[in-house]
Amino acid sequence: MIVTLIVLCEAGFWVLLAVGLALRYAAHRPRAGAAVLLCEPLLEVVLLVASAIDLRGGAEPDWKHGVAAVYIGFTVGLGPSTVRWVDARVAHRFAGGPEPVKPPVYGRARAVREWRTAGRWTVAAVIALALLQAAAWYVGDDGDTGSLRMWQQRMLWVIGVNLLIAGSYTLFPKKEPARPREDERAYRQGPGAAGE
Repeated sequence: MIVTLIVLCEAGFWVLLAVGLALRYAAHRPRAGAAVLLCEPLLEVVLLVASAIDLRGGAEPDWKHGVAAVYIGFTVGLGPSTVRWVDARVAHRFAGGPEPVKPPVYGRARAVREWRTAGRWTVAAVIALALLQAAAWYVGDDGDTGSLRMWQQRMLWVIGVNLLIAGSYTLFPKKEPARPREDERAYRQGPGAAGE
């Protein structure tokens, strides 16, 4: 049941996103579109309640409950930025909105972007960690919480890897390739390139 709910919640996320954006841009009903988009967190509530009921009913915590907690954490931590990303592209493509800003590639701006990304992944992982811990407490000392602890270790790895990536862009910023000077460009292109 939990795996089916996870799949349905993921499908529901994208369906609600599509319906919300269609209402906003195709039907020109931005308030109705926003209302549909605001329903997305209800999917996570349904999954959380279903997981709690399953554990309350005597189910042994296993990988499915871990995946449910991780899914909820990642949807909460990464869902809003995903919605903004898709919204900007749909607005540009179908509603005459501005072209989405390309993310920075070099220097300090890239490092700041990587720290923001790491922040979102960290929030997602911390929420998953908290839900996994709550499930372990809910089951108590009598239950087997090994699979929940395994998922907690994975979330710590997610945090560590993201912090490592962001830190690497801070310590070793990617430098923009040097642009050749005008005289060098004219020399490389041959006679007549510089108006000769």
